[in-house]
Amino acid sequence: MGEVWTLAEFRHGKLNPISFELLNRGKSLAQKLDTSLASIIIGYDIKKEDIDELIERGADKVYVVDDKRLENFIVETYAKVILKLLDEYNPDIFIAAATTTGRTLMPYIAVKKQTGLTADCTVLDIEEETGNLLQTRPAIGGNILATIKTLNTRPQMATVRPHSTKPALPDRNRVGEVIYKQFSDDVFSSKTKYIRFIKNESQQVNIQDAKIIVAGGRGLGKAENFKLIDELAELLGGAVGVSRDVVDRGWKTYPHQIGLSGKTVSPALYIAVGISGAIQHIAGMQTSENIIAINKDPDAQIFKIANLGIVGDLNEILPLLIERIKDYKKKEANLNV
Repeated sequence: MGEVWTLAEFRHGKLNPISFELLNRGKSLAQKLDTSLASIIIGYDIKKEDIDELIERGADKVYVVDDKRLENFIVETYAKVILKLLDEYNPDIFIAAATTTGRTLMPYIAVKKQTGLTADCTVLDIEEETGNLLQTRPAIGGNILATIKTLNTRPQMATVRPHSTKPALPDRNRVGEVIYKQFSDDVFSSKTKYIRFIKNESQQVNIQDAKIIVAGGRGLGKAENFKLIDELAELLGGAVGVSRDVVDRGWKTYPHQIGLSGKTVSPALYIAVGISGAIQHIAGMQTSENIIAINKDPDAQIFKIANLGIVGDLNEILPLLIERIKDYKKKEANLNV
């Protein structure tokens, strides 16, 4: 049985914590197959502590490709490197996160390898009888869960929704094997030229890293009403999220979208304002630790998963909530003087 591989995301000199979620997924699969778990990390100026942490978090092996020409993410170049590794080591399973990187890179590799790929999985498991990878993902708008198998080709490939599992915990006593790889110049050739990276500045807190999210939906009525959502999120030190309807109407941009066609989040606190609770949206936030819903419709689906539901007009409730939070902050500041 070939190894189980996970793609460690290394961008802008940093290792993305999503890499540790993948190791948690991969560890279970590797144990069931009685094989090694490996992590692939490619980029430029990769630190030893990043490699060590992958081992501490569960990798038995780490394949490292460190080259100046990999400093910036170019799909064609990254894919050529990974395809070389796949051809040499023939892993049985290869999983990545359903991030911008994973969603761009993995389909390219799957086509080149002529193998299967299941996107946005929420569950991965091993079929006992065959050892095949069971790849489960929401389908038909999230109304059913489909389990998919790659029967005749390898590697079996899947992307996993971020924040759909906990990161693997570090074990400082773990040891593993580190394999450094170098390739000829032709591997780094590309028809694409990197120009520059433009960071999304529409919100200060990355929505997938936020501990608190205030999300607005169609129930806000118009774009101007989002100033209440923006203000509340800022007061709480959180990020602004939205439903797909809001993006479709042009009230907010796509990086804020939560749901099946947006991002998956799992904050400590999720405040859903004017969101009805369509299954597509719920799929992207249902693992939140605490959910507060504000909606004037007492039958809104969002109330079924909310820890606290408030039935009422958001245009009356939010200003009062904002005022109370401001008063609390003032009193707290006075006490600390």
